[in-house]
Amino acid sequence: MTMGCKAAWWIFICAGAAAAASAGGGARTLDMTAVKPEALGFSSERLERLHALIQGEIDDQRLAGAITILARHGRVVDYRTYGMQDVARGAPMTKDVIFRDYSMTKPVTGVAMMILFEKGKWLPADPLSKYIPEFAGLKVFAGVNGDGKANLVEPEHAPTVRELMTHTAGFSYGSGHSAVDAMYQEQKPMQSRDLGEMVKKLAAIPLNYQPGKGWTYSVSMDVEGYLVEKLSGQSLGEFMWRRIFEPLGMKDAGFYVPREKRARFATNYRDTEGRLVPVSAEGKPPEDYAAAPTMPSGGGGLVSTAEDYYRFAQMLANGGELDGKRILAPSTVRLMASNHLPGPLLTGEFGIGQHVMRPGFGYGFNCAVVFDPAAAALPDGKDTFFWDGAAGTWFWVDPANDIVFIGMIQRMGGNDNHSLEYRSHSTVYQALADPSR
Repeated sequence: MTMGCKAAWWIFICAGAAAAASAGGGARTLDMTAVKPEALGFSSERLERLHALIQGEIDDQRLAGAITILARHGRVVDYRTYGMQDVARGAPMTKDVIFRDYSMTKPVTGVAMMILFEKGKWLPADPLSKYIPEFAGLKVFAGVNGDGKANLVEPEHAPTVRELMTHTAGFSYGSGHSAVDAMYQEQKPMQSRDLGEMVKKLAAIPLNYQPGKGWTYSVSMDVEGYLVEKLSGQSLGEFMWRRIFEPLGMKDAGFYVPREKRARFATNYRDTEGRLVPVSAEGKPPEDYAAAPTMPSGGGGLVSTAEDYYRFAQMLANGGELDGKRILAPSTVRLMASNHLPGPLLTGEFGIGQHVMRPGFGYGFNCAVVFDPAAAALPDGKDTFFWDGAAGTWFWVDPANDIVFIGMIQRMGGNDNHSLEYRSHSTVYQALADPSR
């Protein structure tokens, strides 16, 4: 593949031509068999640093197990399992293990929204109240008065769908210590019976700031789930199955794990003072995903195998198509995966964990975007987009180098989840010895 072809990743005809050429014409079926790394520009020897990174976490008992998938030009370069699915049972990690995706659900919900965008169902500048009348009366928190009560003011403009999809509308998760967070903790929108009840609760809570004037990781993608249901007339789970999972062959993806698949469901651990403790052993009821939820979370409710999520990510890398099934147009993927944050929000003031909005590092629709790697001090190619989940799952798509990476672990908390993600970027790119291939 020529450098000109790689630079024109957003123009799908180039990727389509490369796929057809390597397959001898026609659409190529995704093959999960790993090829020799050198054939795609990677050094087998240097890739051992990636393996050592992940295995070291397991050897030091900071991680139970993992799966990683590295692909380039639509071909799998490296596909590894590490450690255990469940330590107590001695169950080894296998490629068909099902993981809790948590916030890696957000890009999937973003694709669901973009499918509806392509049908003309919404526009980025549309006010949310156009589709959610309950939000017509949203107020903005403006401090506390002398009586200890919240001062509420009118928004300078109604929050828009674009702001919803970039975490700039003013919503929150309620996990902080502010007065607005206290309202979330009292109203408990994420513990609602269904998405309609969630929206009603959110309508009674003020926005954190004037729309577009801040960035707060939030329930926004759960609100998107409500929009998908309202605009499509289907439940979020049904829409995702029919329009994303089934056509992409994501056979184990969904909002719950049925009985016949439970043996493949990875144990979720929490890093507690340097020890791995199963979440179910903490005296709290485990999130067992045993039945379809009445309130599917577009922000964090999906489960999948590593291969399921790879198929989703490779579709995005291909400009919206996989195995001859087109989910989105290339221009729509480009819109979703471009930075939509203005300069005043890229100052290092906003972010979540180690994901800091800064020069070169912004946010698109439901995913982070590295639009200037040098400014962001990252090794990725220009316009790499990615996200991760609370239990340590992560992925990225690098259009400049035509790379897709999936990492799956199940570890809540600890200091190393995001660090491991970023260190995996370093170990992958140092192994790309011949980017011209």
